[in-house]
Amino acid sequence: MIPKQAPDPRYEWRGVMLDVARHFLPPADVKRFVDVVARYGLNRLHLHLSDDQGWRIEIRSWPRLAEVGGATEVGGGPGGSYSQAEYAELVAHAAERGIVVVPEIDLPGHVNAALVAYPELAPAGYDAKPYTGNDVGFSTLDVGSERVYEFVDDVVRELAELTPGPYLHIGGDEVFEISTEEYVRFVERACEIVRSHGKRPIGWEEIARTRLAPDTIVQHWKAPELAARAVEQGASVIMSPGARTYFDHKYDRTTKLGTEWAGHIGVRDAYDWDPGDALGVEAALWSETLATLADLEVMAFPRLLAFAEVAWTPQRHRDWEDFRTRLAAEGRELDALGVNYFRSPEIDWP
Repeated sequence: MIPKQAPDPRYEWRGVMLDVARHFLPPADVKRFVDVVARYGLNRLHLHLSDDQGWRIEIRSWPRLAEVGGATEVGGGPGGSYSQAEYAELVAHAAERGIVVVPEIDLPGHVNAALVAYPELAPAGYDAKPYTGNDVGFSTLDVGSERVYEFVDDVVRELAELTPGPYLHIGGDEVFEISTEEYVRFVERACEIVRSHGKRPIGWEEIARTRLAPDTIVQHWKAPELAARAVEQGASVIMSPGARTYFDHKYDRTTKLGTEWAGHIGVRDAYDWDPGDALGVEAALWSETLATLADLEVMAFPRLLAFAEVAWTPQRHRDWEDFRTRLAAEGRELDALGVNYFRSPEIDWP
């Protein structure tokens, strides 16, 4: 069985992130993905619901977010969004399989789709147009406007009401168009808004530049010094290092899909590392190059099975050669499930 399970999992947080903002993933495909990953002991589904290319969740007090902001995606496709009923159904479907959904609304950057829907949220002079490329860091909310905080409060309130789990992710990454002081004020206020609606705030590691309350969760992806700063402030850390857990990255130079800013990630790279002391670990599937469920599956599997063992099994009980053997046998199960997995040359598949 994969992962090799101990009486208790090593980490409380055993997550996987789906970026449904760059390319929209229909509800049925998300449920299918949940059904597979639940078999392997993962217990968090982080949904990246908004970005420059698309806004994917209905917010009734701001209807143009989904109607207008949801109408685009990378490459010029039709986009899409989840109604509140569809989102609630996804949350319930995951919960039935032991998985807590963690919604993310990325703020104050990565917001072009929101600004197209509501230009009044943009700084003076920002020309909001639908965006279907892959650049980052060019958009931001007008963080000096009280209307922006009304927007944040409404979005967080509606998402909190739809999400029984205790977490809400505010993003906070790759914000280049405002000053450090403005960024700090925004993040600290956004975290307080999340708490006011009964949720525990999570953000990418950049939020460690602000003053963090001990209930804050920081997600490490690139800069270890920021994760260390979070720990110094008493916050919890989720480990998602790009070179180990970003499964949108190519397996090797021959891989057709994927990116490679953090290098190539083979199955052994996904397996053979120690996250150390942390709240948990989370794999990421960013969707700049992944347009369909089949694309997501071939990049996720079998690396996600290696990751699941990292998440579950104590370091002293893990062994690469033993895992390779068990993973080869698990190929038959993936075949039976109809999963579109990559037959990595690192594994002696039957």
